[in-house]
Amino acid sequence: MTPHVKWFALACGRTCVRHAGAASISRHVLLRLACPFALNTGLNPRCAIHQCPSPITSATKRERWLQDPNLIPSGLLHLGGPPTLERKLKPTAPHSNVRVQRMKSPWILLFLALLLPAPLAQGVSKPNFVLIMVDDLGIGDLGCYGNTTLKTPHIDMLARDGVKLTQHLAASPLCTPSRAAFLTGRYPIRSGMAAHRHVGVYIISAASGGLPQEELTFARILKEQGYMTALIGKWHLGLNCEHSSDHCHHPKAHGFDHFYGITLTNLRDCQPGHGSVFYNVHAHIPYSTLVATLATFFFLHATGIITVSRRLALGLVALLIVALALFGLFVLTFPNFNCFLMRGEEVVEQPYVSENLTQRMTSEAVEFLERNSDRPFLLFFSFLQVHTALFASPRFRGKSLFGLYGDAVMEVDWTVGQIIKTLERLKLKEKTLVYLTSDQGPHLEEISVHGEVHRGHNGIYKAGKSTNWEGGIRVPGVFHWPGQLPAGKVIDEPTSNMDVFPTVVNLAGASIPNDRQIDGRDLMPLLQGGVERSEHEFLFHYCNAHLNAVRWHPANSTSVWKAFFFTPDFYPKNGTACFHTHACFCTEGYVTRHDPPLLYDLSRDLSESTPLTPTTEPNFTSIVEVMVEAARVHSQGIKPVVDQLSAGHLLWKPWLQPCCSSLSQLCRCERDHQKGSLNTEVEIHSN
Repeated sequence: MTPHVKWFALACGRTCVRHAGAASISRHVLLRLACPFALNTGLNPRCAIHQCPSPITSATKRERWLQDPNLIPSGLLHLGGPPTLERKLKPTAPHSNVRVQRMKSPWILLFLALLLPAPLAQGVSKPNFVLIMVDDLGIGDLGCYGNTTLKTPHIDMLARDGVKLTQHLAASPLCTPSRAAFLTGRYPIRSGMAAHRHVGVYIISAASGGLPQEELTFARILKEQGYMTALIGKWHLGLNCEHSSDHCHHPKAHGFDHFYGITLTNLRDCQPGHGSVFYNVHAHIPYSTLVATLATFFFLHATGIITVSRRLALGLVALLIVALALFGLFVLTFPNFNCFLMRGEEVVEQPYVSENLTQRMTSEAVEFLERNSDRPFLLFFSFLQVHTALFASPRFRGKSLFGLYGDAVMEVDWTVGQIIKTLERLKLKEKTLVYLTSDQGPHLEEISVHGEVHRGHNGIYKAGKSTNWEGGIRVPGVFHWPGQLPAGKVIDEPTSNMDVFPTVVNLAGASIPNDRQIDGRDLMPLLQGGVERSEHEFLFHYCNAHLNAVRWHPANSTSVWKAFFFTPDFYPKNGTACFHTHACFCTEGYVTRHDPPLLYDLSRDLSESTPLTPTTEPNFTSIVEVMVEAARVHSQGIKPVVDQLSAGHLLWKPWLQPCCSSLSQLCRCERDHQKGSLNTEVEIHSN
């Protein structure tokens, strides 16, 4: 039988795509409403998809077009008849307008509707997404990852009834770059969200750096697909660019319809009685250099080589006193200017009160789920806990055996339980993919001003946050979706938090952007058991903007090789943390370089305790050569971009300062209507 030939004119006005299908068009031709209409070529590899630069048309608009053809814009879609009757459209030059005839025949509309895949034709059939990220949680803090004393029953249930990843990796060991990678599916250096200096995160709200608007987040893509999107909790990816209300880096600018949370992070300064992040500033002062400079200065003055007047000397002393006074004032007022809570684009509490903040955010999440139960949604719940300064609601204080840190973990688990129970009550559990992780490993240097240990647990893994040892980047990774994912499955393949981006985008029926490098890989084939190996042969571990290590999982091998080009200098030297600087740095003077690289086989040495040598590993040289070459090729593919964490982008700029009252009132206000009054009892699980 002579095959039918169909011509499709894409609305972007770039080209016409010809598809020669089989005789039975209803069986062999699928249309995807993607830009706004694109051809799914899975059944015919000879056909090409030409992506449009215009936004994806919403499902609601598509349904209106199917019901009333008069609403369809001219130039959108043309279906011809069989070869003997078809009215062929000539391909047009790029950026030219395509002239097509408006569809008027009802049977053509009916025919088109029958061809549409169900998930795209009916928005309600799209899966929902609840993505949960805990801050600074250790992989060893959860029962499902081996902790037998700190109870996390709700998170453990997700793992028991879903899929648990045991080699799930953060793309960076610091908050800001890790979250940028998670949202965009790209190494943070590609977006400029990796620092070249010491400070690798934002610690001031009135800074001008942030996630560039050119970056595509999964929230923005899903919003264009008709999803309602919300971020509740921590953002930490910037706020303003040029004035205090432009909100160029605000979550709304990156696809989140609703935001309730903080734009910075939960700092010690935000909790009365917990000290300040600036108390440790003395550790970063180059005392040896200052002493040498002063000694040289006095020597030159004493020998008469230079002469310094008493007036100049007193002026320098006065200048130093003024500088110290201004610094003290800055530290004193820091909570007012940087610890604020926003609802949408409005500051509703400044400074925020953390005592019941997790309860309020949990209530906000439940209300969002209830409001959007009849339409597809994406909820990104980003905990402030268990980042220091630690806090827990009164109902959880003293409930664990591990002090305030354990109490905070219990409250995190309770919140997860409330979200899952809400999904069950709304009959959305089988329609919702739930994902839980941490942005990086625990902050091992966290000791409170009272000497209490406020850090998480990594189990057998070495070091923690701010390092690319396994303890700093190996994080929990739990996926839960009844009916779609197998229960109790454990996967020990290298995966990344960047993989969430293509996984979510594909499940939502959208297309992966092809105008940029996406480093994540769709996890669904691995999660569902369609494949046994991760698509990541190589993963690259950055310490800020510096390529620190490479991970290689060769094909047809169980080995997972990891090569370090440099490692942080721990203090004390026999430890696994950097207590002298409160976090490990990546720059010269704080690291030891290795040539050849330090090599480990994680399949045999999960604790990274003994580096391999040519003596202990016969293939040492060839393995290192492959990994060095992979790093070289990868580095060549990194395009220069604006450093969003440069000194200029990190400094305080008064004109960018969010303030809900006035400077004379120190920006104080308290107008948040969310009270966090969920009528549920706290379940205490005894040991």
